[in-house]
Amino acid sequence: MSEFRMPSLGADMEAGTLVEWRVAVGDAVRRGDIVAVVDTDKAIIEVEIWEDGVVEELLVPPGRKVPVGTPLARVRRAEAAAPLAAAPTPRAVEAPPAARPAVAPPPQPVAAPPPRPIAAEALETLRRIHATPLARRVAQSLGVDLATIAGSGPDGAVTRADVERVATPPGALAPAPKPVAAPPPAEERAARARNAMAAAMARSKREIPHYYLTTRIDLARALAWLAAENARRSVADRLLPAVLLLRAVALAARGAPEMNGSFVDGSLRSAASVHLGVGISLRQGGLVAPALRDADQKSLDVLMRELSDLVARTRAGVLRSSDLGDATLTVTNLGEQGALSVHGVIYPPQVALVGFGRIAEQPWAQDGMLDVRPVVVASLAADHRASDGHRGSRFLATIDRLLQEPEKL
Repeated sequence: MSEFRMPSLGADMEAGTLVEWRVAVGDAVRRGDIVAVVDTDKAIIEVEIWEDGVVEELLVPPGRKVPVGTPLARVRRAEAAAPLAAAPTPRAVEAPPAARPAVAPPPQPVAAPPPRPIAAEALETLRRIHATPLARRVAQSLGVDLATIAGSGPDGAVTRADVERVATPPGALAPAPKPVAAPPPAEERAARARNAMAAAMARSKREIPHYYLTTRIDLARALAWLAAENARRSVADRLLPAVLLLRAVALAARGAPEMNGSFVDGSLRSAASVHLGVGISLRQGGLVAPALRDADQKSLDVLMRELSDLVARTRAGVLRSSDLGDATLTVTNLGEQGALSVHGVIYPPQVALVGFGRIAEQPWAQDGMLDVRPVVVASLAADHRASDGHRGSRFLATIDRLLQEPEKL
């Protein structure tokens, strides 16, 4: 038996409100299934479970706010439930009354076993049907044949809702829906999001000894390559300049462990992977930074698809718990309408944040000649406990060098 707890969806999260359960007692769950919806101060998050099993008990009703780490449900692990599902003979409690003799039959000779009863064969067939334990119990109580139901659960499993849908005749009242807590109004959510962000940034500035560096990066070659590349693509497959910037940061972070990790218990813990947090502004106000996982291992095309999906889901309010909580380095990009530069605040317990202002035409002197180039100002906010200005300067120089060879990104 294990406990499913209120997850920490960011270093600044202290509590969350359970909005909705997506499962019921008796439902089978698999790793990665969305089992609950949680309202944090910043966004409404779909929470995944990270082990296979069967839901034994729901401990917190929708609408209740509980601290991070509070048990929300009890789950019987898959290994504990497997022997019951794989039993070669039916359990006595599941056999229909007509098939249960009042007195146990005498043992049969090994050489001439009797034929198996029809009821037992039917019950074994029933066991081979992929259905949740609760769906089996409801089907038995309602007299519904599971073999006639198309399952809508994970891997086609028959769920309680599938059984009740078949059992409810047309025109009859449908089963009562699962309780759902109403989310707060948009204005209240915006105020809460800003308060949560302000609290996190106040803590960061209070506890982290920031230092700041900036550099200007000539993007003439990068944008020329991008224009030529996009001319060969369909509109749906075109790349944005932001993807080049993210890819360059991810590759640079791979060789700069002092920029990619967290500062915990008085020491730097460099991360083995590069999970880029991407600052995304919310339409109702506020900012969240979900992660692009393994950004240094993915192509520009994959990053573009994942970035588009992440922005769309963030602004639609359908983030998942796996999107939050494990970023190793955050990037904030002000985009085409932003200021020329940004000096960000590190998101604890991370140790660095990279910022990009808008790309703008600026005077550029090179080889004794003055020209006008598309330039972006890149900034670095870093934790002096984990690195120093020399290492930070080398990190920014690596980002610049990578952007001068866009075809290699």
